[in-house]
Amino acid sequence: MLAALPSPGPSGRRSVLAALGTAAAALRPLLCGLPGCRAPWRGLGQESRQRPDSRLQLRLPEASEAARLVLERARPSPPLRRFIACPDLARAVSASLECGPEPVVLECEPGPGVLTRTLLNAGARVVALESDKAFLPNLQSLENSLHGQLEVVYCDFFRLDPLGCGSMKPPAMYSEKLFENLGIMAVPWTADVPVKIIGFLPQKKERNNLWKLIFVMYERSSIYRYGRIELNMFVSEKEYKVLTAKPGELRSYQALSVLWQTACEIQLLHMEPWSSFLTNSKTRGLAIPKSMLLPNDHLCLVRMTPRRNLFTGGMTTTNSSTFILMIKQCLAKRKSKLIDRLNSWSPNSGSKLLRELEIPENIITGNLYPEEYRRLFEAMEHSKEFSQSWLYDEVFENTRNINF
Repeated sequence: MLAALPSPGPSGRRSVLAALGTAAAALRPLLCGLPGCRAPWRGLGQESRQRPDSRLQLRLPEASEAARLVLERARPSPPLRRFIACPDLARAVSASLECGPEPVVLECEPGPGVLTRTLLNAGARVVALESDKAFLPNLQSLENSLHGQLEVVYCDFFRLDPLGCGSMKPPAMYSEKLFENLGIMAVPWTADVPVKIIGFLPQKKERNNLWKLIFVMYERSSIYRYGRIELNMFVSEKEYKVLTAKPGELRSYQALSVLWQTACEIQLLHMEPWSSFLTNSKTRGLAIPKSMLLPNDHLCLVRMTPRRNLFTGGMTTTNSSTFILMIKQCLAKRKSKLIDRLNSWSPNSGSKLLRELEIPENIITGNLYPEEYRRLFEAMEHSKEFSQSWLYDEVFENTRNINF
């Protein structure tokens, strides 16, 4: 039986309250790890958010377990998606990303969450952008067990900022709303990378998404309003060869090659056969389109980091769309002579411009390096002969006529 204690005086009550406060502070780190005792999410950009506990190691589901989770949640006709199911592959991908508490990692379509757990174990601060409600409960359960290291958002990254009259019903979202909710602030273009994004480019619209991303990068709109966002995307080997093609490789060297190489440092992080990835296909097949069969039998994890000096010299967000137009017109026919294209824009001005830039007059458009195309564009911007009348070329009307 407890004996009744006399009520302490004012000074005694203060001493008791102080002691209780000290005890509560000591217990708080222990209690926060229990279910239902999650620290509030205060925004990724705020210093008050707790640092992830480096000692925490989440269990990774085996590949068979991840496959079961995906098949259980498969809808009748879901959009084809690929997932990392093998823990060893997840660890290899995480190591290549060199993740830590800074910067924030946005993972697109995590699904069963094998890579998500691996990134968390590496100490990364992760935002999981999942567009399929069937995968949300498991991800949210994981979110609730952590101290703010993981944030789960019902969102489709590839439907951010839809053009025209696109539907804004979830999971579509504006990037401004997404970044504001996450507490991510815009930084100058020359600052360090504020956000890393990891995901798979959708197979059916792989080329269209590459065009959309390069347009918004040169415009510094959408996600690039917040700085030099680093993309780490799994792309088909076929598109990887286009992104990294060199002058003279006329089959692969295209407008996308010049635009991406001008804008970004491109690095191959990892190559993996199609068979290594889990799909949500009910037939459990690889679902590889015929156009991507041998020798394009790998998916390539490619890092695309925007260059700090992209908007120095004569390149600006105002005239960058003109640069894109010029590249599209020049590389529409990669075996045509560059001087003929220049003379079509400004009669008898091509020879003078090429001599000033020390570019051979007989060079074809498919043999000019990306940096030379940039020098050519900047020279045209400062030339009196090229008064931008060439902007009204018939190709102009179709420049952005792409089905995103």
